[in-house]
Amino acid sequence: MARLAVISNRVSVPSGDGAKRAGGLEVALRPALQHNGGVWLGWSGRVGAREKLRTRSTRHKNVEYVVTDLTKHDYQEYYNGFANRVLWPILHYRLDLAEFALRDLSGYFRVNDHFATELEKVIEDDDLVWVHDYHLIPIADALRRRGHPNRIGFFLHVPFPPPEVLTSLPKHEQLIPLLMQYDVVGFQTESDAGNFVRYLISECNQTREMRVFEIASHQTTLSVNGRQTRIGSFPVGIEPRAFQRLARRNVRSPLVKDMMASLGGRVLVIGVDRLDYSKGLIQRLDAFDHFLANHSEWIDKVVYLQITPKNRSEIPEYAELEEALGSAAGRINGKYGEVSWTPIRYVNRVYGRSALAGLYRTARVGLVTPLRDGMNLVAKEYVAAQDPEDPGVLILSRFAGAAIEFRRALLVNPYDPESVAGAIAQGLAMPIEERRARHQALLAAISAYDVDRWQQEFLATLRGDDDTTQVFATPDAAASPGHPMPESIYPGTPAAHLDPVR
Repeated sequence: MARLAVISNRVSVPSGDGAKRAGGLEVALRPALQHNGGVWLGWSGRVGAREKLRTRSTRHKNVEYVVTDLTKHDYQEYYNGFANRVLWPILHYRLDLAEFALRDLSGYFRVNDHFATELEKVIEDDDLVWVHDYHLIPIADALRRRGHPNRIGFFLHVPFPPPEVLTSLPKHEQLIPLLMQYDVVGFQTESDAGNFVRYLISECNQTREMRVFEIASHQTTLSVNGRQTRIGSFPVGIEPRAFQRLARRNVRSPLVKDMMASLGGRVLVIGVDRLDYSKGLIQRLDAFDHFLANHSEWIDKVVYLQITPKNRSEIPEYAELEEALGSAAGRINGKYGEVSWTPIRYVNRVYGRSALAGLYRTARVGLVTPLRDGMNLVAKEYVAAQDPEDPGVLILSRFAGAAIEFRRALLVNPYDPESVAGAIAQGLAMPIEERRARHQALLAAISAYDVDRWQQEFLATLRGDDDTTQVFATPDAAASPGHPMPESIYPGTPAAHLDPVR
């Protein structure tokens, strides 16, 4: 059986005693890595002088973990620069925050080339290679140029905007088409996958021979200059049963018991997000302000706990957001609070998954209102953590990928504070019968498409296990009298020359 080689920006390396840091990607990939054996490679998190850079390898069970250091220039240009000050804002539709510098793009390609150099030292010809996220788009191209014929897949964990947004990325034509060097490109939603196909049709079809046909399971195959790439949606899931057990156990932990005692019988609303402008935190605090102003019956009866670990503080936009959130929370507490009641508890420290699971279970309302999100696993973990007999209510942004599966959540527009405020009031007052019915539907959704199914379906597609059903579309071909022109599978996109693959 072929091994699995995973490459991501950061790697969850087991500690010396065998314990693991429970990162989301590590939880998702652990079963496949341990089952097939393989390699996981990425950045060590260390920055140093070039002459002191090291690449280290650790073996745990049948998985080899390989981490490599970066220079200060590499870190600034690849990570702080192009990845997080250009790609991240544009992929989250925030064109106003993108700051492009040609040297950062050069650093981005340079570091990806370094990762590819380290990866080729440890992979075998029949290994499946799975590349994760926007930091590493050029990896397949770098491996192909080195002559590696492996099946290589790419999964984007964040949103993929439409071409009207993506083409604002300077030099996009040098980067985005490199995704066609992968055998499979996966996205969180069908909308994201469709945006990528639309980009290729509108931006790449003029200079390349392109052919398109549909295959099973809502996927599309594009052939560009003879290389075929499957494009589809694979929504990331969680381990719902494991998280349920974690929540049941940790609701009795000292931390959760102390927190519940401190509420004094008040109802808890919870939000858990990294400090990031894509999470809509300023808008969420504004909505809670509107809620308290419009629903005075909840004054002194509800506490909103917002847990927001600091993130990328060296980037000015994040430092400014941190200051703005602290000011907003202080303003609202000063406006409504009493000596015996603080409406908002705003916490910047990091809590482990166990503690969060227990806190989720105690919260009557879960507030998950990003302005844009690829999926948002906090929403899924909140649902899994609930007591089915007395569940809380999920309030979810319609701009999170999870909203597609979670139609029975209270879906809101995060840009509309009155809408979110009304949903908070609705969630707090919702009868238990309705809460149970909504929770049952949401739990069924995360159970049907869990993390095991996610990685199994992606890897099956990467191996080519599924059969192909060809349904060809040729929107710009002249239809002959006996062969009427079929309807395009991407209506409204610019015309493209799409011939059947023979």
